[in-house]
Amino acid sequence: MSPRRSRRLRPILRPFLGRRLPADLRGQRVVRLAQKLPAGVHDPGFETLLRRIDGAPFLGGNEVEVYTRGEDAFAAMRAAVRAAQREILLESYIYKDDTTGHAFLEDLAAAAARGVRVQVVADALGSLSTSDAFWHEMELCGIESRLYHPLIKKLWYHPFRDHRKILVVDRHVAFTGGMNIGEEYGSTLGLQMKPGTTWRDTHLRVLGPTAWEMAVVFEESWTGAEGAPLDLPSLDMARTEAPGARILVLDSKPNRGQAESAAALAAIVGAARKSVWITNAYFAPGWAAVRILGQAARRGVDVRLLLPGLSDVPLARHAGHGYFSRLLRRGVRIFEYQPSILHAKCMVADGRVSVVGSSNLDFRSFVFNAECDLVVLCDTTARRMEEAFAEDMKHAVEIRRSDWKRRTTLHRAGDTVARWLAPLL
Repeated sequence: MSPRRSRRLRPILRPFLGRRLPADLRGQRVVRLAQKLPAGVHDPGFETLLRRIDGAPFLGGNEVEVYTRGEDAFAAMRAAVRAAQREILLESYIYKDDTTGHAFLEDLAAAAARGVRVQVVADALGSLSTSDAFWHEMELCGIESRLYHPLIKKLWYHPFRDHRKILVVDRHVAFTGGMNIGEEYGSTLGLQMKPGTTWRDTHLRVLGPTAWEMAVVFEESWTGAEGAPLDLPSLDMARTEAPGARILVLDSKPNRGQAESAAALAAIVGAARKSVWITNAYFAPGWAAVRILGQAARRGVDVRLLLPGLSDVPLARHAGHGYFSRLLRRGVRIFEYQPSILHAKCMVADGRVSVVGSSNLDFRSFVFNAECDLVVLCDTTARRMEEAFAEDMKHAVEIRRSDWKRRTTLHRAGDTVARWLAPLL
């Protein structure tokens, strides 16, 4: 008798391009399905529901590290690059030619010099300020680089941006979250930044099978920027059944995965029984999301939003203000972070589910952008996320309904106009 062949996962994107999400997994219907789970996010059916929504499996056998400081995240990323043996895949909405960008370039160039294949894709609009000379230097160092949707050559595609932040090394270790390649997250040279200038963001390092899937996601943007396809073998599913964090990759771009990502987030809120804590940089979620969050608060879930008190896009902050009154009226607690610009995009629910990635809760992320987020089922990771949220709360001001009702007429009008303009931000 021949030995049983191991199951293998093909390197194809899920959900498939053009897939239409079934009606019972959309909006309020998926929330109701999640609410019926006897044990909420701890219920075995919760993972099944998210798999139905996205069409992709949860991959187990992962180790996860959470970073809330740019210096720490960049140190870990650079260490991974310096240890690379075969391949480095780097994708970033913004890649600056500042001290941080040059520090990464040195490590990438050294890897290329020792025979590692290095591929870099950056968004043409996000990296608009980066000089042509910098990209030319990359090429001279043996690094393959591409710009996603160049503004002149791809003028028709100008609204559609690559907002992902991904680093994959040897298809074994991967990083993702909200951090672009830039010194606003802290000096890579160990220099002290001025108080209030270092952005607050969240990034993850993942060791395990999920790194393979992140390479599959990278390939979508790489080929979209006219790069050659990667040689991606199938994944042995036995690797995904090992102990460790179980992770679902929510990757999306226009016409693929955006409805699924929104439904998965709605299902998490619907399944929560105790707490849903959300941190988001650009918050303009639309009325459907307001209803879902408000319903959770009214059934006794501790729903908190941590949003920027300072923003690099002030109009986006005011667009979020246009939703505050209804959220506060429904019992959602809202806090604004004060020390510096808040750029993180994450969620933690019931001490079990964590979501970290590049998606903002706004129109652009769910219509125009390519995004990537990780849904992590892991008590240890969730505990770390809760600790980070609690620490941030110490530096935030709560927006109370009584005070919010007293804001000026001009403020009210500005919030309304900004909310109308949210799809253009």
